[in-house]
This record gives sequence, C-alpha cells and structure tokens, in this order.
Amino acid sequence: MARLTGISPVLLVADLDRSVAYFRERLGFECKVFGEPPNFATANRDEDSILLALAESPKPIDPNWLIVEKMWDVYIRVDDVEAFYAEVQERGATIDCELYDAPHGFREFGVQDPDGHDIAFGQPL
Repeated sequence: MARLTGISPVLLVADLDRSVAYFRERLGFECKVFGEPPNFATANRDEDSILLALAESPKPIDPNWLIVEKMWDVYIRVDDVEAFYAEVQERGATIDCELYDAPHGFREFGVQDPDGHDIAFGQPL
C-alpha cells in the first residue's frame, strides 16, 4: 500500500514578495520563488512546507476565520512549541493567539500572515 509522506497546504496571497518576506523573516522558512513574472513560491522549514500562490484577482482573499470563527488556515505541529513561540516573537511576528493549552490536547499559539491567514503551531500535551 502507498504511504503518505507529507502535506503542503496552499495559501493564496495578494503580494508574493510580501508573503515570501514574512515567511522568511518572521517565521524562519527558506523560500524559493517560481514563474516569470513570479507567481508561486515554496516556504520550507525542517520537514514542513507551505505553498504560496499569487491570487491575481482583485477579489479579496478570505481566510478561514472569516468563514468559521477561530478556524486556522494551517496547523503545524512542532516538537518544542515554547521555543518556537520565543523564536517567532524575537523575529517580530505578530502573535494573534497567545500560547495556551487547548482543550483538544495541544499547547499552541497562532500568527497571522499579511493576507490574514491564521497559522497555528502546536505540540501535543
């Protein structure tokens, strides 16, 4: 039977350069940009990757939390959530959900990217 080896959520972004800078500078991801002109990027860190696709429509991007209250767009598991929390704070990322113990069994926090996507980071309790 085939084995799943990873998952890469795709976020639509209004400004690819701005999003790449955010993932690189605020969250510590390595980014590669593709297309001429650039319209797609990969953001990689350790074993996780997020794909960024330029939304060329003038229609605004609707993050999940605008549709379902308190709903993330991406949830990333980490092995030391407290250390990662301190790192992204030092990098200047705006924390939109402070570190807490969630009822579903994770210690987690969240940030919001420039397009309003909620990105959560958590570790099992």
